[in-house]
Amino acid sequence: MSFDLSVWALEHGATPEDVRTAVDGCRQGRHVDRYPDPRVVSFYRAITASYPDRHPGPNSPWAVAPLHAAHDHVELNLHPTCADQVLLDIERLAGEHGLMLFDPQDGSVYPPPARLPG
Repeated sequence: MSFDLSVWALEHGATPEDVRTAVDGCRQGRHVDRYPDPRVVSFYRAITASYPDRHPGPNSPWAVAPLHAAHDHVELNLHPTCADQVLLDIERLAGEHGLMLFDPQDGSVYPPPARLPG
């Protein structure tokens, strides 16, 4: 069993419901063939620089590797026993790259800190 998260690059002003709609489309195999969003590419490079997903070592946080990366999202399947720091890094990097974080365990969507009402 894994603990899953995904990060999404949607248009400015996207709502949590927009993220859930995108997730549902992905699950149903509806994917748009287009160039990867630079935010997704930057996030993927940053998270895999700290936690490699190609030939991961014995202490890898990834339950499934390599990570599923599409033009608008990255799916992260984590071992349930992974260090809390991994989750903090995912959250921080999602915020730094302007990505919305989706938690499929309960359907929660977390906008990047810059998008939170202040």
